[in-house]
Amino acid sequence: MKRELTLGYSPCPNDTFIFYALTHDRISLPDTIIRERLEDVETLNQLARKGALDLTKISYHAYGHLRDNYVLLRSGGALGRGCGPLVITSQPGISLTELQGQPLAIPGELTTANLLLQLCTGGFDQVIAMPFDQIMPAVIRGQVAAGVIIHESRFTYQQFGLHQVIDLGAWWEEETGCPIPLGGILARRDLGSATIKAVERAVSASLAYAWQHPDEPRGYIKQHAQELDDRVIEQHIGLYVNAFSSTLGVEGTKAVSTLFERAEASGLLPKSVQPLFID
Repeated sequence: MKRELTLGYSPCPNDTFIFYALTHDRISLPDTIIRERLEDVETLNQLARKGALDLTKISYHAYGHLRDNYVLLRSGGALGRGCGPLVITSQPGISLTELQGQPLAIPGELTTANLLLQLCTGGFDQVIAMPFDQIMPAVIRGQVAAGVIIHESRFTYQQFGLHQVIDLGAWWEEETGCPIPLGGILARRDLGSATIKAVERAVSASLAYAWQHPDEPRGYIKQHAQELDDRVIEQHIGLYVNAFSSTLGVEGTKAVSTLFERAEASGLLPKSVQPLFID
């Protein structure tokens, strides 16, 4: 009898691109059926907190709280340079310091975007969590003074007359020299080493299939994308799907470790003795 594993990931083009082959029978995972669940990243973070998913895309911020129960896969994640979250506002020329004390929208308490904001500012307490696709409209309406945007919004905010306050990813790169660890793929530790390693290989193979057949996932990607413009979708995949998505490698692993070390030192994450990977 085949085993069922639940896999959560976001409806954003980078995730639907990566997992298309795995969830559409283009890649075989022996004796296993994958049941996908597409949710925004903060919903996935909260589901993982409850242990509700066997496998899931997650913010690295959330993973910092879940290291006892989940292990990180080396493939399938979002990490890179020039791809970090942006703080945007309708007020040109305003600084991040001037925004202190004003409401600022974040795409979720446990998102890496929020963790980077807190590390950058030394603490920003006037945050309002909302789904990532509601942040720009909230800024435009004046519901919040500013917002931290991720995903496709990075490519479209200027079309709505909004202005960048700071690129949190650029700040991170200048501070640490590391690429930005945004989101990773986790597996429940109790799945066992053999299953976790098989899944890791399958995720890597799914990405390789998408790179080899880039047009095949298009319908699936557009079915779930926030922005349907082909150019925006191409930009999104090109920015967030890269060599680190295939394997974190030494540089990617260092970036994740550095993020956790800094967050632990700032009291933003609990310490953990658990290894990042199954081996």
